[in-house]
Parts: sequence; C-alpha cells; structure tokens
Amino acid sequence: MIQLYGIPNCDTMKKARKWLTEHGIEYQFHDYKKEGVDENHLREWMDKAGWETLLNRRGMMWRKLDQARRDNIDEASAREVMLEIPSIIKRPILVTDKGHVEVGFSEKRYKELFQQ
Repeated sequence: MIQLYGIPNCDTMKKARKWLTEHGIEYQFHDYKKEGVDENHLREWMDKAGWETLLNRRGMMWRKLDQARRDNIDEASAREVMLEIPSIIKRPILVTDKGHVEVGFSEKRYKELFQQ
C-alpha cells in the first residue's frame, strides 16, 4: 500500500492527494502532526532521500528554532528535530509499495513513478 505522510491543511499535500485520487491511486494517509513520525521510518527516509532534503528550512517551524540550533544542524540533530517537531519535515513524503521515497510533490515525478 502506498503511504503518504504530511499534514492535511498544507497546500502541497492537497495537490498530491488530489493528484493521487484523480489518477485512481489508492494510498494511506498519515498525519504526522497528529500521529508523529516513527523513528525507523524517518531513518529510512533519511537513508533514501537525505536528511537535508527532508528538513524544511524555509518554513515557520525552522524559523522558530533558536539560532544556535539552526547554526549547528547536522544529521543527528536534524533527526532529533524532525522527531520532536514533525511539521518541520518537508511534505508530502510519498512511499511507494516498492519502497521508493519521494519528497515533495511534482506532477511530472508522480507521473513517472506511477507511469501515467
């Protein structure tokens, strides 16, 4: 089963969910703001996509972090922050039934992934 991780009120999430629905692709949605993120999933995403790709440095949650924490971010501290504040993770995170991890939404990439 395809998994889609994110928060429901995000515009990018809405686009991804709409695209999947319009193309008849079933998925299970995981609201990581309410349900959190499992550390094993986060480690897998970091291994496949890279921690710097996952960490949203343009959002409000990043700006709320104290400057010292932002200045000294590395893989270990990024993982800690993403587990502590899941909404700092870029979204959506799409995990295909073959284990591919796609960060963000691009209609072109989704078409390629699902060969539509």
